[in-house]
Amino acid sequence: MAERLRLERVSEAEWILPKSGEMLVPARVIADELTINQLRQDTAEKKEWNALRQLHDVACLPGIVGEAIALPDVHPGYGFPIGGVAAFDAKDGVVVVGGVGFDINCGVRLLATPLDRAALTSRANDVAKDLYDTVPAGIGSEGNLRLPMSEIDELLREGAAYVIERGYGVAEDIEFIEENGRIEGADPGSVSTVAKQRQFRQVGTLGSGNHYLEVQEVEKILDPEAAAAYGLSRGQIVISIHTGSRALGHQIGQDYLKVMEKASKKYDILVREQELVCAPIASPEGERYLRAIACGANCAFANRQVIAHLVRSVLHRIYGMSPTSVRTVYDIGHNNAKFEEHTINGKTRRLLVHRKGSTRAFGPGREESPAAYRNFGHPTLVGGTMGTASYVMHGTDLGMEKTFGSGIHGAGRALSRKKAAKKYWGEDVKSDLLARGIILRAHSTRGIAEEAPGAYKDVEAVVEAATVSEINVPVARLVPMIVIKG
Repeated sequence: MAERLRLERVSEAEWILPKSGEMLVPARVIADELTINQLRQDTAEKKEWNALRQLHDVACLPGIVGEAIALPDVHPGYGFPIGGVAAFDAKDGVVVVGGVGFDINCGVRLLATPLDRAALTSRANDVAKDLYDTVPAGIGSEGNLRLPMSEIDELLREGAAYVIERGYGVAEDIEFIEENGRIEGADPGSVSTVAKQRQFRQVGTLGSGNHYLEVQEVEKILDPEAAAAYGLSRGQIVISIHTGSRALGHQIGQDYLKVMEKASKKYDILVREQELVCAPIASPEGERYLRAIACGANCAFANRQVIAHLVRSVLHRIYGMSPTSVRTVYDIGHNNAKFEEHTINGKTRRLLVHRKGSTRAFGPGREESPAAYRNFGHPTLVGGTMGTASYVMHGTDLGMEKTFGSGIHGAGRALSRKKAAKKYWGEDVKSDLLARGIILRAHSTRGIAEEAPGAYKDVEAVVEAATVSEINVPVARLVPMIVIKG
């Protein structure tokens, strides 16, 4: 295996893993030198937890089109690398559990406020306390929205619109949510009762792990025209909400690992790692899983919608703001598989694009973007760490060609949670952040250690690689002021 995994440099920030052996397509890695060296080292040491080997294995899956892609935030995942993209022909390809993962449609919503740094600083401790008290977070956290099973089914079908109709948000939000907050084809009958039971008290909860709520300042504008279109300005206070489909999405993943394991054998598909179990897209198992994914995605859209409403309620209490003055800039996911049209060798094809820890980053002109953003493409939201910057970016025409219109979703982990917990002490991290003017409120000291800034790659290097390769364009740099963690 190590002999096959030899990367060849093709540009300043791009490498190709040539097609060989059982690979059906080549693989492309877009990354900085440090990331490439780490991939090579892991390969040389024959580490089982190896993102490059995982990328190779994805390139061997039936019906894959173009190239298997790893973006600058790449690191090992379950079967499919995080920061990975793979597109499959809608007729001949497969749908892969590992290509979506266990937090279906985990993503980020960015809210823009009329506040500036001075206005926030004067009430920062009040804002931090009220957000901490109001937005449920942590392992097993429960929200105030209690839904009977029949209404859970409605939520899974309707997504964000379901909770907006019940007073959680404003109608204007819908236009600025990916897929308008609802992926078509969702069938609650494809989701187990256990999954639904795990979710009925978790709508409107942040969860734990790498999920967060951050109050940020727009420190720098890097693309003035795009920033103006997105309604962002230097010194403005914005709020990022990063969470997904919570226990429901996780249970869907667990349930369909078993379904797809049987399907892989039934359809004689060679599986190189457990989480790469899959089924033909057009098979009963594949179609059923896609309907379940849509349910999980709609649940995540609704979850972020309710949290946005809770954030607005905090700002109303403290500053007297109306809900409409806190505007949704965009809401976008980064764990999904969706049907899209892309041009391959001059022909438009319908593809099922898997993005695991990577985000849709459609360039200018695509109808999927809100009309106000169409000249630049919709925003992509790139999380850093609770001690470093985050970015707003957008896609490009070249990114449409190279990556099926995909982009980075964050810094990407450098250390596992276990290693981070051994290396960092939560109270020390909290003190260090406070010394830098960042207020951290968290429900778990160990969780702070696991999510310490040093556990992640340098977000600046990740953004630079995406910029140099011309797949994504930076629009604004955001710096944290208040962080709420599970």
